[in-house]
Amino acid sequence: MSDESNDGAAYTPPQVWQWNTENGGRFANINRPVAGPTHDKALPVGEHPLQLHSLGTPNGVKVTVLLEELLELGKDAEYDAYLINIGEGDQFSSGFVDINPNSKIPALLDRSTNPPTRVFESGAILVYLAEKFDAFLPKDPSARAECLSWLFWQMGSAPYLGGGFGHFYAYAPEKWEYPIDRFAMEVKRQLDVLDRNLSQRRFLIGDEYTIADMANYGWYGALVLHNIYDAAVFLDVASYTNVVRWAQEIESRPAVQRGRRVNRPWGPEEERVIERHSPADFK
Repeated sequence: MSDESNDGAAYTPPQVWQWNTENGGRFANINRPVAGPTHDKALPVGEHPLQLHSLGTPNGVKVTVLLEELLELGKDAEYDAYLINIGEGDQFSSGFVDINPNSKIPALLDRSTNPPTRVFESGAILVYLAEKFDAFLPKDPSARAECLSWLFWQMGSAPYLGGGFGHFYAYAPEKWEYPIDRFAMEVKRQLDVLDRNLSQRRFLIGDEYTIADMANYGWYGALVLHNIYDAAVFLDVASYTNVVRWAQEIESRPAVQRGRRVNRPWGPEEERVIERHSPADFK
């Protein structure tokens, strides 16, 4: 923003946008308008076919919850989870860019295929694993469509939480009323969409727990149960009682409790599982 925009005057965009490195707020050191690696660094390789490179953010939690749920079912879904510290720019290493050209967590490499299969975008990873292990994705065409609809609804809606509301409410260098109001309105609309649906259903598509619940729990569960962005009071999240009930039931699951801890370098030390290579890492 120009100095004029900070003192309340109207901002007139230039004819051609130029990157101003001073306007990135809290994440100025990692935000940039170009793709590709910034440094050469190979990714570590563990002993299991499934190699996850991630961070315990809402997007990362979606995948570790699913992997732990698959293991809870007895599926052969053992995995190695390595930390990608986005604050330090790990996502711009040559090795990570090779498996995710968009340089966002999470990214998965399945070494059980020839050649190995890379999967990026959390929603794509959930579908890939659900299909690979035949679990948490309904086979009935109507139920499957409903599940995928809620999954992709989350993929399209949650950027308002992270990139929109979270940035302007919690991370921007200054607080501006217009963007905060605009994004708060949309987040509350999203919560109302969920609350109305969950007033009639135990889980998002009915009585069946699916990858749609895992994906939405990662974001909206964190919002209503864990006060992300310190915005619980501001957004009055407790008023969305059906969302709270749904999120609490999901979080009571042992696999979810484990999945929330993987690749988490913050919080109480006893809850952190920086890397995950076997069930013993949770002990």
